Amino acid sequence: MQTETAAIDRPRDRSPQQTLAGEFARSGVGLHSGETTSVRVLPDAPGSGRYFVRVDLPDAPIVPAAIESVSQTTLSTELAAGGVHVRTVEHLLAALAALGIDNARIEIDGAEVPLLDGSAREWAEAIAQTGITTQSADRPIFHLEEPIWVHQGDAFVAALPSPQLRWSYGIDFELSAIGNQWFSWSPESDSFETAIAPARTFGLAHQIEQLRQAGLIKGGSLENALVCSTEGWLNPPLRFSNEPVRHKLLDLVGDLSLLGVFPVAHVLAYKASHQLHTQLTRLLATVFART
Repeated sequence: MQTETAAIDRPRDRSPQQTLAGEFARSGVGLHSGETTSVRVLPDAPGSGRYFVRVDLPDAPIVPAAIESVSQTTLSTELAAGGVHVRTVEHLLAALAALGIDNARIEIDGAEVPLLDGSAREWAEAIAQTGITTQSADRPIFHLEEPIWVHQGDAFVAALPSPQLRWSYGIDFELSAIGNQWFSWSPESDSFETAIAPARTFGLAHQIEQLRQAGLIKGGSLENALVCSTEGWLNPPLRFSNEPVRHKLLDLVGDLSLLGVFPVAHVLAYKASHQLHTQLTRLLATVFART
């Protein structure tokens, strides 16, 4: 694996931090554990950041939603601190970060965030219904000055200088129902709630048994994941003609949220994974620390 580092300049401007105007809760089955958990998301003070609290454990230990907490990235992103784990955090974190929630206390009574319908739509709807409050502290805004990237074979994730935040993703699968797809999204021109949040996770039918034997996707079903075979989709209709690539972009947003703030850059990925997403995030964090 090769990486390229670059420089990010000091903050040029700032915007106010935000938190929730109230609290909300959701419950559901975890994709990999198959266990039902409940999540309660509450507002918090400026500078608190986004963090998980395992309320099912003694002393309610905290797991920060930060790149330093990433413990593994097999088919989802898992965070850990002090031996305490929270898995499949990317959809909830994508919704919080994309909708501008800087500070949130996320209480969870188990080790995996509920998958819900396989997308971030319910999380985004809950945030919108709860409301957003502007806070007194500022959120730093960083502008990328030089390209930075990671790659493995022909798969890569890059951040490129850009006057505004933009996300682009490409995927390529042998199954004809998926094939080669590209999608580009700018929050300034299209809302997260309509363009990205509804895109559901997807899987390949011929891999399901192998993954289950490996102890994964115990909670996966045709109700919370799209499944594709050589004959086509087993549970149509799709919400978008290119729903798979939009979901990959959703995952990227969630993984990059572990940086704390999104840099002003064009984030571009192709055939990537949670592993590559978080490696780029870690590189950006290293550069931020030097500014």
